[in-house]
Amino acid sequence: MSVPLQSQISEVLQKLESLLDRLPESVGKDVRHQISEFRQLLVETRSPRFALVGRRGSGKSSLINAIFGRKVAEVGHEKAQTGEATWWPFSSGLGTIEILDTRGLQEGSRPSEADAAASPIESIMAALTQKAPDMILFLIKATEADAGIDHDLEALKEISKTVEKVHKYRPPILVVATHCDTLEPKNVHLHKPEGENLDDLNEKLQRVVVIENMLITKFMADPVLKEQLVTVLGVSSYQSWKNDILRTDERWRIDKLLDYLYNELPKEGKLEFARLSQMRTLQESISNRLTQVVAAICGGIAAVPIPLGDIIPITSLQITLIIAIAYVSGRQLSTESAKEFLTAIGATISAGLVLRELARASIKFLFPGGGSVISAGIATTATLGIGKAAIAHFVQKTSIEKAKQVFEGERRT
Repeated sequence: MSVPLQSQISEVLQKLESLLDRLPESVGKDVRHQISEFRQLLVETRSPRFALVGRRGSGKSSLINAIFGRKVAEVGHEKAQTGEATWWPFSSGLGTIEILDTRGLQEGSRPSEADAAASPIESIMAALTQKAPDMILFLIKATEADAGIDHDLEALKEISKTVEKVHKYRPPILVVATHCDTLEPKNVHLHKPEGENLDDLNEKLQRVVVIENMLITKFMADPVLKEQLVTVLGVSSYQSWKNDILRTDERWRIDKLLDYLYNELPKEGKLEFARLSQMRTLQESISNRLTQVVAAICGGIAAVPIPLGDIIPITSLQITLIIAIAYVSGRQLSTESAKEFLTAIGATISAGLVLRELARASIKFLFPGGGSVISAGIATTATLGIGKAAIAHFVQKTSIEKAKQVFEGERRT
């Protein structure tokens, strides 16, 4: 999200917080909590950070490309041969992920660079003192899941302890069994099960289950690692590129992997990840949460027992909500465009909306106490309708007319 927009949102939230002293203590506490979450999601948003750890050839670069759905990392690129573990920003037009690209565990030789760390573990731990990963992805080839993994797990514990010592928290660990497409029977395609012999397909899927269970057993037997384990997931990240053009795509379960990554991210990293992934389910998830948070804030502000004091803050929040949902979908929307969207769905911010806001504020003036409850309900319902209409149009790619129907339907409930 652009810096000017973040500053604009921050200014709106500061104005809202100045109204909180007028709220009843119980209501004010809840609104402050909602504003804090809104600030985390939009103002303090940042790129997600993942540390990819595994042996050489475990598929780190391939997995990065699979997450983006495009070639952003060179498989076997020369930087993967360098001695230092390094945080690299991998970007597309929709966002950036920071990846700690590490030397392979159990490397047989030391890289030639003069400043290289003495071992892969020392190199990784040095990089981890610079930044804390949101999650550690431990990659291992499906065909190597039972080959000397104990040494890898000891290294993983050392890495985890370093994060805890420096950054005061223990990062979640997601174990990814890569190259599942190479398991027997090799001619069975996991990414296109239609038309495959059912017995052969089930045989291959069962091999994946066996490998996942084997790795789960290993982790659960360790009192340290089992507390950090999110899950073990077998995937295929194979893609073939020629001159940056995708010619083969055999990705399998990458969408499920993205779900796990999103769910484990802190609030500050969720928006950028949902935007970058272009997965509708993730975009709908954070857009719905944004809508709920903004609706709760608007309801709380509308409960302020002073007439007319909430019109500008509520309208500003609703416009911000539209811009944020459009951003999650991959679009950059101006304030004017957001106002045009409001007009198109029938929630005009011109005379009609002002009159409705004045009427709502008048209820509070004529009926103190009870009027504030009614006013809060109106503000909450209207904001939910605006958010759902924006989700329908920008995320679900429906027409403006359909979005208008969504808004009107919400207002009638």
